[in-house]
Amino acid sequence: MATKTLYVCSNCGHTSPKWLGRCPDCGEWSTFVEEAREEKKVVGFAERATRKKTRAAGRTLRLDQVETAVDGGRIGTSVGELDRVLGGGIVPGSMVLVGGEPGVGKSTLLLQVMGHLGEGCLMVSGEESPRQVALSAKRLGVQGAGFGVLSETDLDVIEATILEERPRVVVVDSIQTLYSPELSGAPGGVGQVRECAARLMRLAKSEGIAVVLVGHVTKDGSIAGPRVLEHMVDTVLQFEGDRFQSFRVLRALKNRFGSTNEIGVFEMTGRGMVEVEDPSAFFLSQWKENMPSGVATVCLLEGTRPMLVEIESLVAPSPLANPRRIANGVDTGRVNMLCAVLARRAGLSLADQDVYVNVTGGVRVEEPAADLGVALAIASALRDKPVGKGTACFGEVGLTGDVRFVSGAPRRTGEVLKMGYNRIIRPEGTSEEGPNGRSKKDASVIEVSTLEEAVAVALL
Repeated sequence: MATKTLYVCSNCGHTSPKWLGRCPDCGEWSTFVEEAREEKKVVGFAERATRKKTRAAGRTLRLDQVETAVDGGRIGTSVGELDRVLGGGIVPGSMVLVGGEPGVGKSTLLLQVMGHLGEGCLMVSGEESPRQVALSAKRLGVQGAGFGVLSETDLDVIEATILEERPRVVVVDSIQTLYSPELSGAPGGVGQVRECAARLMRLAKSEGIAVVLVGHVTKDGSIAGPRVLEHMVDTVLQFEGDRFQSFRVLRALKNRFGSTNEIGVFEMTGRGMVEVEDPSAFFLSQWKENMPSGVATVCLLEGTRPMLVEIESLVAPSPLANPRRIANGVDTGRVNMLCAVLARRAGLSLADQDVYVNVTGGVRVEEPAADLGVALAIASALRDKPVGKGTACFGEVGLTGDVRFVSGAPRRTGEVLKMGYNRIIRPEGTSEEGPNGRSKKDASVIEVSTLEEAVAVALL
């Protein structure tokens, strides 16, 4: 059978007979890679009609006949933070994709999970030899767990091994190293990744075996390979955090069997990934008698978990015609908007000032409730006045300068009180009652309706 050369977009999978600088489907630049495919035989009308007659019909089921007890059949990983993100554990027959930058701790966490699950599990390593896996397991203290290790990249061999041993959970590290002999492309190519993932997905669904894939990421942080890979799997987990720091956040970008709002917090140590059960205490620095200017504490809500983080800001005169707005851990566009609101609604002059915003600990803040903390940190840095000691805040800021209500206010207030803060700035009209019967009388709670009012009470 003859082969022909096609060019495939690594982002969306669009094919073209010639190389294109920009993909006409997704609009991305320089994403086309060369791929060799075998030409299929042209089938005539009569032959197609004959094939249709010989095909067997599929078996259908009524919805009341389908087993839906997902929660009862979950496989617990014994890692509480991971189970929280997954929604209670790994669902049998599901496929989970774990992505993250090199060195962030993907393989370490999954090796610890395999150590907890023990026998009946299989780790397929396409990047390390069994000896390397054993050395890593010894360092993590799970060398006696009894799970199987297969160092192989041929998908046919991997499928045969899985069907013979029938493990409960299979970890593949990584999907970019596998290849199917039926295709001529190199491992990691668009066609190879798509085909390997599709065959593993069919195996997982038909045999009820949970498959966990480790995926490489591109320079912009997205999972490498065709975009269809993320659509195939049931759950996409993303590791966040700087590999040069000990802090890690595990976030669900997609979850068919649970919430995508929960996060797991870990600390990388010499003994592997350690769960952080109280993230607020982990992210906050020790209080000082003289709190520096440009620092504000804000209470976020990640799913059902409240978490306190510190937001730092530095405002300095700009030598440029267009002042710089640089943000780390928060969206730069959001910082630009808050600077405009502070200038227009709160009377702060930022037109000739460079503004730098940073979230400590490497946390990525996406919730609108952090708006008030970012704005107060910028105002504190501009006026060189610290936010009062023991003060925490939360609230969304609108373009009109109003501080808007955010969900989960009682839970946020309870977390702030638990951490020992005695002054809370929050939106007006927030419910007073907090968890465990605590009320706002336990602390000095200040409710504000506008950003100008919040700046006035914060910078006394």
